[in-house]
Amino acid sequence: MIFILKYDGSFEGFLTCVFEVYERKIDKVSICKSTIATDTFFEVCETVITEERKAERVWKGLKKKCSSAGTSNIYRAFLSEYDDIENTLLEYIRYAFKSLKSIDGDYGNKHVLRTSKVAKMVRREKHRMDAFVRFRLTKDGIYFATIEPDFNVLPLNLKHFKNRYADQRWIIYDLKRKYGLYYNLKTVETICIDLDRSINISEKNSNYFTLEEFDYQNLWKNYFKSTNIKSRKNMKLHVRHVPKRYWKYLSEKNPQ
Repeated sequence: MIFILKYDGSFEGFLTCVFEVYERKIDKVSICKSTIATDTFFEVCETVITEERKAERVWKGLKKKCSSAGTSNIYRAFLSEYDDIENTLLEYIRYAFKSLKSIDGDYGNKHVLRTSKVAKMVRREKHRMDAFVRFRLTKDGIYFATIEPDFNVLPLNLKHFKNRYADQRWIIYDLKRKYGLYYNLKTVETICIDLDRSINISEKNSNYFTLEEFDYQNLWKNYFKSTNIKSRKNMKLHVRHVPKRYWKYLSEKNPQ
């Protein structure tokens, strides 16, 4: 009989499930989000309520067994939202706790290898969001940007944007996951708002954004065109550094 532990999708919820696995000595287990879990006749399903205390105990234990790079890889891989990533991470954690030495570079273990590969992909996506996010000034004086990253990297982007734009109020909103970060010049808050369908990554809407913002975008487009040397155009190299799926974030790529 296999135990199915369902959780709320948060990292703390996942760590709470790991705590329950060890506390109750569950051997055959699968961890999955409540939104995708399905009950079957041959499995026992149970919903695990997130508890900060239990999650913190697991995380402190991991910090003792893994390097900072190892714990960072666990968190980044979790943010990939890949199907079954929870069970890869569970086996990684089990291996880490029973090992007498650091497992960070033990790529002979398939769970360590996959965790490392997925974490690297998430880290690359995070850096691309750092580079390609474009803010627009709203009539409320808030710099607003929307994103739709492949992975849930917004928590990883927080530090970069808080440091870089410390003197501005801003919102970065993930349209795919329907939540965002709001910086009010002091702290960063997680927000969920009901966005109008007319607000998206590239469209101009004078109901929300200042006319000066549109002037600035046109100025930037003209600058981009004037500095582009057609004879040296290398689209293959350009696309390698700026993949087409990120063009929707860039003013210079917006035909409007």
